[in-house]
Amino acid sequence: MMSEPANGSLSMYGDVQQLLAAYAQRAADGAAEAARRMLVDALAQASEDDVLSCGRSLVLRGDLTAAMDVFDAGANRMPDSGDLHVGLAGLHWQMQQTAQAEKVLQAWLQRHPDHAPATFLLARLLREQGRMQAAADAVCQLFAQGAQDADTVIQAVELLDDYLRPADAAAICEAAIAAGSNDPRIHAYAGMLAIQLGNFDRVRERYTYALGHEPQAIEWNIPIGLSGLQRYRDAGHPDFALFEDVIGRKDVSDGTRTTTLFALGKAYDDIGDFAKAASYLREANARAHAGSTWSRKQWKRLIESRLAAAAYSESLQSTTGWTPVFIVGVPRSGTTLLAELLARHPGVCNRGELGWLSVIAQRLSMASHTDRSSLEEAAGLYAAQLRQDDSQAQWFIDKQPLNLLHVDLIMALWPNARIIYCHRDARDTALSLWSQSFHDRAHDYAYDFQDIAAVIQGCQRLMAHWQERYPASILTVPYESLVAAPDAHVATLAEWLGLPSSPRDAQAQPDRGISTASAWQARQPVYTRSAGRWHHYAPYLPDLLKIPEH
Repeated sequence: MMSEPANGSLSMYGDVQQLLAAYAQRAADGAAEAARRMLVDALAQASEDDVLSCGRSLVLRGDLTAAMDVFDAGANRMPDSGDLHVGLAGLHWQMQQTAQAEKVLQAWLQRHPDHAPATFLLARLLREQGRMQAAADAVCQLFAQGAQDADTVIQAVELLDDYLRPADAAAICEAAIAAGSNDPRIHAYAGMLAIQLGNFDRVRERYTYALGHEPQAIEWNIPIGLSGLQRYRDAGHPDFALFEDVIGRKDVSDGTRTTTLFALGKAYDDIGDFAKAASYLREANARAHAGSTWSRKQWKRLIESRLAAAAYSESLQSTTGWTPVFIVGVPRSGTTLLAELLARHPGVCNRGELGWLSVIAQRLSMASHTDRSSLEEAAGLYAAQLRQDDSQAQWFIDKQPLNLLHVDLIMALWPNARIIYCHRDARDTALSLWSQSFHDRAHDYAYDFQDIAAVIQGCQRLMAHWQERYPASILTVPYESLVAAPDAHVATLAEWLGLPSSPRDAQAQPDRGISTASAWQARQPVYTRSAGRWHHYAPYLPDLLKIPEH
């Protein structure tokens, strides 16, 4: 049996691994607290690297209590060690001690405001609590200390974009560019963010720089980004030649060739050459569909299971002081347009497509049973992400279209929720889906008309089911009549939602950016030319005609 001194320095044990072996033996003998004291005493004079090595090894073993003792003692002894303070905060967070984690990080950043690892950890911690504005402020404070290297800029931009703060992300990019950054990646990110924010002239400038300074920039979704900046007038626009060149090159990836084919299809659709548009889109969809992981059989099983499921046996109380609003439907049925129109009211905040409801539904489905406390926890988690910390609105929109799958959960969590169902002609919806290049594999159905038809039919069946079960909570908005008379529909919806009439000089909620394929369209005056668009393609796409119109 191994023996070791009761106390002593690390050198008495040889190295960290031998110290950990001695600790494990003592802990196994039932003296866990004494074993932890031994660890801390042995590391009292150890180097920062040894303390970090010991603490991280304990984390990997799942011994978080001992790891906490090691990191805490180390951080107190070495108050200028960023790694130890960040590690200590991370442990607090992992042990669900979020207040302590934030306290450690805030104290460290008060003394070291230019410390990027602590800043990013604090931002992630705040984000989990729905404190998106506080998270963005923390990141912006880092850059207020001075210029950062390109990799730190990109990490910040990706984080802020993920937190739906494109304006802050764009400001960091533009500041780096103004300071002389010649990193093509930063210019490309600036272009992508400018699309979301509607700064379409800047997009071309930033993308042109990236293309001119990095041969691989063509692989950064730039062609598909450029194609969405405007409605092309004629084939003489230089983008046509650029797109043709890309699909003819042998040195581009299959993915870039596919997305560029979508870009060309969109460009020819703009100028009314529907035969060429159909040809390019057919090739693009065939290539995308070849790599699809979407299963029509699994989708149909999912719909059947949702139709057969009983309503939740428990439901919570209605929210007080605010109302969740869910805009649902088949993707490309007008959800983005409707959310943007409603968000012009100062009492409404559009959060875009959050994605949290499906996460919550999955967690609840994995539980052995669903009781009131689990519903309350789920409601609290979602409410933090929906309401956040940056708005005094009373109506909050989540426009994730396929929240339609979870209407029963919505009504159990928030009996006062309002659900707006966007309905669009099935052939127009199918053509719009088929014309898009999606980055999310969840939309792999969009590359095959039979798969699209299955999704549309499933959504229609499920919505009919929900409307029968919750008739007072659901209102249908037909896309065709919305674009024909948007003001009338918004007025009807405002009355149904209970929105107060707003003064003419009232300020709408700030623009959070649009990250969907509708970024350009949703910022144009409402138009009707997309209603009945499928008629242009009828001669070229016989599979489209197999989909019932409604």
